[in-house]
Amino acid sequence: MAYDTVVNDEQIAKTKEALEANGFTVIVAEDGAAAKQAALELLPKGAEVMTNTSKTLEALELDKAIDQSGDYDSVRNKLNAMWGDESKKRDQRKLGSAPDYAIGSVHAITEGGEVFIASNTGSQLPSYAYGAGNVIWVAGAQKLVKDSADAHKRLNEYVLPLESERAKAAYGMPKSNISKLLIVSKEVQPGRVTVIIVKEKLGF
Repeated sequence: MAYDTVVNDEQIAKTKEALEANGFTVIVAEDGAAAKQAALELLPKGAEVMTNTSKTLEALELDKAIDQSGDYDSVRNKLNAMWGDESKKRDQRKLGSAPDYAIGSVHAITEGGEVFIASNTGSQLPSYAYGAGNVIWVAGAQKLVKDSADAHKRLNEYVLPLESERAKAAYGMPKSNISKLLIVSKEVQPGRVTVIIVKEKLGF
């Protein structure tokens, strides 16, 4: 299966229905511009927002719109200001784990409405699983897969090699790892998690 190909409208509709049955709010955006607008409309001005590292956010320049606009209380900016200060490690963990809003992307979404997020460090996972008051995931429709087995194949055969390239360029790491994996099968807090599915290839 080609994991970089945007799926058809039928699969998007089926996945949307399953996600909604599992407690997620779902928005289907026709393109990146519509997705960016939808995401920003979910963020009240002045809100505390954590932008998690994401090629999708970068492609849409959502990270800049949040962290550089002055319109929001940027957790990312606070974390960056503490970078390299060992005495601030505890503060960094607490800030990143429980923001009012967390925004980022995911690595696979199944037709049954399960969401997969892989990570090397796990830094974004606490906020997604529980800590954040609100979560927004923006995902290109090439990330939609048939089932759990297909999701694991996508992660290992497609996402991991690309993430290893990114990590090498960004951090000088020889490779990345799927050290930790979050699978969200259901959201029990109504309205907490919004998934924006974009009918474009975004991120990986």
